[in-house]
Amino acid sequence: MRIQAALVESPSGPFTIHQLDLDEPRPDEILVRTTAVGICHTDLSTRRIWPQERLPMVFGHEGAGVVEAVGDAVTTVVPGDTVCLSFRSCSACQPCAAGAPAYCESAGILNFSGSRPDGSTPLARLDGSPVYGNFFGQSAFATHCLAFESNTIKVPADLPPAVVAPLGCGVQTGVGTVRSVLRPAPGDTLAVFGAGGVGLSAVMAAVADGCTVIAVDPVAARRAMALELGAAAVIDPTAEDDVAAAVRDLTHGGPHHAVDTTGQPAVVSQAISALRKRGTLALVGLGTAEFDTMSAITKGLTIRGVTEGDAVPAEAIPQLISLHRQGKLPLDKLITEFPFTDIEAAAKAASAGHVIKPVLTFPQGS
Repeated sequence: MRIQAALVESPSGPFTIHQLDLDEPRPDEILVRTTAVGICHTDLSTRRIWPQERLPMVFGHEGAGVVEAVGDAVTTVVPGDTVCLSFRSCSACQPCAAGAPAYCESAGILNFSGSRPDGSTPLARLDGSPVYGNFFGQSAFATHCLAFESNTIKVPADLPPAVVAPLGCGVQTGVGTVRSVLRPAPGDTLAVFGAGGVGLSAVMAAVADGCTVIAVDPVAARRAMALELGAAAVIDPTAEDDVAAAVRDLTHGGPHHAVDTTGQPAVVSQAISALRKRGTLALVGLGTAEFDTMSAITKGLTIRGVTEGDAVPAEAIPQLISLHRQGKLPLDKLITEFPFTDIEAAAKAASAGHVIKPVLTFPQGS
């Protein structure tokens, strides 16, 4: 079928809209008409480093939409279902069998290869030349995409698509890091370094669980949003000579838990220095960090890498929807909607910190 999709045609190149051809779904595939898709930091960082030989490429991994067709082997959804798209997993390896699909042994080829596991791609230019995709098993920066049972979760039809879309990655990462990994007790203190979409989702989850939350971010609007969402205090790292000391002062000796969403070495070091003895740091942001192992050892810290909030999407996304309906996860406050055709403007606004969570929307029936 003929679709519109946002292509990246060169490393760090802009998103540009093109008409493409999309294959019909294979037996294990699900055709989804996209109604909204979030722009995640991973989309923006990956396009900068994506290999030239796997371009042009369609990114996008926070899709929401309506099922239009399913392959013969698909049993979990039917045409007409409203769905949220998330990361893909194999459902068969040891981590998947143990309930940890975020650590699927085939995660690389299923989510980041730019093609199906057999090397084929369902996307092509109108002249027949291949276009790479299958990003997170979806490539949702398009009017239609192909997904799979492991990353397609049925959701209530009355939810706004712009709210559904971020659940599949950013929100489940932030909330899951707090609720599934750190599991703070009511009254615990938690510091969040980086108050973007993931960080603010962590703030909301921790506040809902009765924690005292400190948010650290250089962007004034994001600090203000953290306070609006219930953070007890915020810190501007550009205005503090010693960020770790400021966090310790606000938490009476250091937080019990910390979340780093930045992946920046200096920030990771600040989080480690800020934590109280036997505290836990969850690393969510992608990057390369060096830190003082002496501090980690003598304080007895736990440092834990976290992918997708340790989420099982089929379980996590309904839980997120329940929290949203209860008013504990007011995602609307984070979201700025853009028409799909304004994807590059939305990406620039996100990179500049002008918006927290850009979500692209599509005309009804597109």
